[in-house]
Amino acid sequence: MRNLFPLFILMTISPLAHPQEHADLILINGRIWTANPARPEVEAIACIGEKIVAIGRTEDISPLQGPGTLVVNLRGRRVVPGFNDAHVHFLSGGENLGSVQLRDASSEEEFRARIKTFAAKTPKGRWITGGDWDHERWNPARLPTRALIDDVTPDNPVYVNRLDGHMCLANSVALQRAGITRTTPDPPGGTIVRDERGDPTGILKDAAMDAVDRVIPDPTHDEIIEALKAAMKYAAEHGVTSVQDMSASPPVLQAYQELLADSELTVRVYAFQPLATWKRLSSVGIRAGFGNTILKIGGLKGFADGSLGSTTAYFFQPYADAPTTSGLPNEEMIPESRMAENIREADSAGLQVAIHAIGDRANWTILGMYENVIRNHGQRDRRFRIEHAQHLRTSEVGEFRHLHVIASMQPYHAIDDGRWADKRLGPDRVRGSYVFRSLLDSGATLAFGSDWPVAPMDPIMGIYAAVTRSTLDGKRPDGWIPEQKITAAEALTAFTMGSAFASFDEKVKGSLEPGKLADLAVLSDDILTIPPQRIRDVEVMMTIFNGRIVFDRDSLGRHSPR
Repeated sequence: MRNLFPLFILMTISPLAHPQEHADLILINGRIWTANPARPEVEAIACIGEKIVAIGRTEDISPLQGPGTLVVNLRGRRVVPGFNDAHVHFLSGGENLGSVQLRDASSEEEFRARIKTFAAKTPKGRWITGGDWDHERWNPARLPTRALIDDVTPDNPVYVNRLDGHMCLANSVALQRAGITRTTPDPPGGTIVRDERGDPTGILKDAAMDAVDRVIPDPTHDEIIEALKAAMKYAAEHGVTSVQDMSASPPVLQAYQELLADSELTVRVYAFQPLATWKRLSSVGIRAGFGNTILKIGGLKGFADGSLGSTTAYFFQPYADAPTTSGLPNEEMIPESRMAENIREADSAGLQVAIHAIGDRANWTILGMYENVIRNHGQRDRRFRIEHAQHLRTSEVGEFRHLHVIASMQPYHAIDDGRWADKRLGPDRVRGSYVFRSLLDSGATLAFGSDWPVAPMDPIMGIYAAVTRSTLDGKRPDGWIPEQKITAAEALTAFTMGSAFASFDEKVKGSLEPGKLADLAVLSDDILTIPPQRIRDVEVMMTIFNGRIVFDRDSLGRHSPR
């Protein structure tokens, strides 16, 4: 009777969708973490089509094997639900894979040399963008200027961004094309950094970047498709089966639809539109979650402030190392009533709202706006989100739970910013940075992501960051603000069930249970039991999306079960 049990599960869950007795895919002899507290560990799993149909012991699942079944012998490897990155910029991430790489440039000289080399092989007149540079790696940690690169880029406009995306360096060619001169005023919500003579240095912050953005040619449809395909390949290599794209413009959404129609979309996408465009969705009756299990829309993304690294995150008190500023409210917040109205109207339309907030004042302001909407519109399952929620006062931590606001956070930022954040915020205020532990203990929901390409789309490193908080420079091996560490299981939950909840998908994905979507990641080591410092060395061996193997590092899926 024991061997009939899995078949019973199979037939009772999906007889209409899959009238067959044999599984298409079986994984056996593993350590499978289901994310279901009622049955957290199993040895084997069976899938038919895009669904999981049975889980259990290897001896119970094996009878579902038929002549056409692909069997993966895990040989004790750890399996987890496919990672769900709750915050990415998928097009720019794919584009950056083929652009100049500046993230790990360790000095001004290396920064200049890499741009020079890339420009030498770039056709004249073509824009050089991307880069993701980080001046905090340099000694001294000063901002680059156009003078640093002008003489090695005379034939190309250069517009390379700091890794947080809230500050860019433009060379003189790019500034000229954008019409930015010493007489150009700072726009609301932005800063044109100037030298002692008043001339632009080339550094543009937040809204000041818009002038250059407007003159950069839009990518063609074919270029968007190419970048998205590169991004999907990168996602599969890191076990990511779902992304929540925070900058899915209409041309990107069109490309997603084309890839879906051609059965080439190998990642599930929840595509967010700008908050200010809520009428575009509302006017045709679209509400949160419109679409299918692979591609959907109905989420809106807004901005309350900038970033810590660019000193544009919005705080109550001035920066410790820049006492003349407390940061900048984003142009969407000028005046604040503009932001409040957009949130209110989007919520009335049944759309999901997610707001970028980094500084404590930005978080406090958005939480207050959310509270007003809830009070006036009444309780419902709206799942307001704050993207990043990086720096919080103690008084705001409990509001996430009280208001049922999802903290959509990127743990990799903690071990990156932790190298230098103390000098920005001072010893007291910095204690409120990336408070994973405090938020979880308060009862809030964490949804983890990467903010790719601001940080690598690498959930393993994200889990390592949340568990160890060991900064990238190696100077804090015991953890930056160690009291905010969480466990590997808690971090893994935030990258799976937490992110699924953040997109209204917890009933169809995020855990490995019969009836749910067959999205899985096979790991090289047991991320739940190895010493925390070893987590960063774990690799994704296989990624399964929609019941299909989309990445197989060592042809694991070709092994015989015998």
